Amino acid sequence: MPEVSTNRFKRDLGKRQMLGLFSTMASPALTEMFAQLGFDWILIDTEHSPNEPGDVVAQLQVMESLAAEPIVRPAWNDMILVKRLLDFGAQTLLFPYVQNANDAQRAVSFTRYPPHGVRGVSGSSRAAAYGLIPDYFAKIQKEICVIVQIETTEALADIERIAAVDGVDAVFIGPADLAASMGQLGNAQHPQVQEAIDDGFRRLKAIGKPAGYLTNNEGEAVRRVAQGIDFVGIANDTTLITRGARSLLSVVKGA
Repeated sequence: MPEVSTNRFKRDLGKRQMLGLFSTMASPALTEMFAQLGFDWILIDTEHSPNEPGDVVAQLQVMESLAAEPIVRPAWNDMILVKRLLDFGAQTLLFPYVQNANDAQRAVSFTRYPPHGVRGVSGSSRAAAYGLIPDYFAKIQKEICVIVQIETTEALADIERIAAVDGVDAVFIGPADLAASMGQLGNAQHPQVQEAIDDGFRRLKAIGKPAGYLTNNEGEAVRRVAQGIDFVGIANDTTLITRGARSLLSVVKGA
């Protein structure tokens, strides 16, 4: 009989550093390819990309037999969106734009069945192997991983209280929106922004909460890895593809 899959990302969180990639192009084939290159995790993004429900399911399917673990980012901290993603089979969710502890508590509640939360109950979902997993409701909770995303100065100021919410497994700092909230739209490498991010990571480390990050800046990626951030997104799929295409064009045109 089928069983609930072990969430290897959650199992390894805080125990070893994990490198990942953001998947934004709604392409199961690309996700499958990247998942075979040695990344520890691939985030399927539905906030800033055209990944629709069918695209998410297809990407979860191609990753099932591969080493990279899937993370899914809902488009919003919304009960219905979260319910659907969990029923599709997502086990690790990255919640965008969490501003305070109340937002974090709401996010956690969306992933829990009553009486501990408000997740809608369906025993015949893909996550439950269409009803074939014995005691799915009792087994799934220990495999669900909740990551909350800090994206503004307001959230950064409240980072300890957000991180302390019961059920929050990790905190992810989003540099692009944080930079915008600091008046540095499009300039996440600004010294003040980088200083604020460093401060956030120091505070998370002080309370023992695993931390995550994404950067498309190669130099910063190296620095964040050396800094010991628990899980680091070192690029997104579009960045890798455009960099490769530009490099090839440059070489061929130059020749």
